[in-house]
Amino acid sequence: MLGFEGRRYLITGVLNEDSIAWHTARALQEAGAEVLLTGFGRSRRITEAAAAELPKPVEVLELDITRPEDFTELAREVAERWGGLDGALHAVAAAPQDALSGNFLTTPVDSATFAFRTAAFSLHALATSLAPLLSADGRRGSVVGLDFDSSAAWAGYDWMGVSKAALGAVCRYLALYLGADGIRVNLVAAGPVETVAGRAISTFDRIADRWEAEAPLGWDRADPARVTGPVLFLLSDLAATVTGEIVHADGGMHAVHLGGPTDGSAR
Repeated sequence: MLGFEGRRYLITGVLNEDSIAWHTARALQEAGAEVLLTGFGRSRRITEAAAAELPKPVEVLELDITRPEDFTELAREVAERWGGLDGALHAVAAAPQDALSGNFLTTPVDSATFAFRTAAFSLHALATSLAPLLSADGRRGSVVGLDFDSSAAWAGYDWMGVSKAALGAVCRYLALYLGADGIRVNLVAAGPVETVAGRAISTFDRIADRWEAEAPLGWDRADPARVTGPVLFLLSDLAATVTGEIVHADGGMHAVHLGGPTDGSAR
């Protein structure tokens, strides 16, 4: 029904099997799609080890999101292999420790800029570099980015929270300017998931505890696979009329202020 058979997708942000990106790659393969992954530097070997655990062999291409030339080379390599692309998952972000975990008021401008560049501007760089492939041969490709609720301030999330707010704006402007080529750009705002990036935030457990206690549908920080459904929906033709959207896959936490009923009836 989702129509992934024979389609081709680029997945960024796979570091290990705990990532939403890895589970998305597996789900796409199981649905009949081909995937390519990206990694960079010394951590690329970790990505390659995670790729080896997927149902089918997968190539890992180099992409350091702080190097503009890497996006150009990535697009060239994908074009050389496939000629076109049906979709891409943007699942990358990073911030120095002095931009997180309560350091908001004293964060240096370079660290705040780095967070913005990796979390928000990289979506622009990825989508624009891949745009010719996403519209090649009549394709109407889809770019999906991973987000976190930025409608409020979360203690400890700090400049990454600011950058995620910018990510939403970047998504909307990309939807505006790439729509004429039939390219859709959307985000999935996931609840807190135990990943390498998540563990870098000192207040992660505090945020996740609240999610698990108060989200109307409940939450499990150790289950990244629960987010793959909304990602697959946005990558599929079922979402052919959806662009510039933020889909919340967070157990409903974004919609409430005091959580679910205290008697647990929402469970």
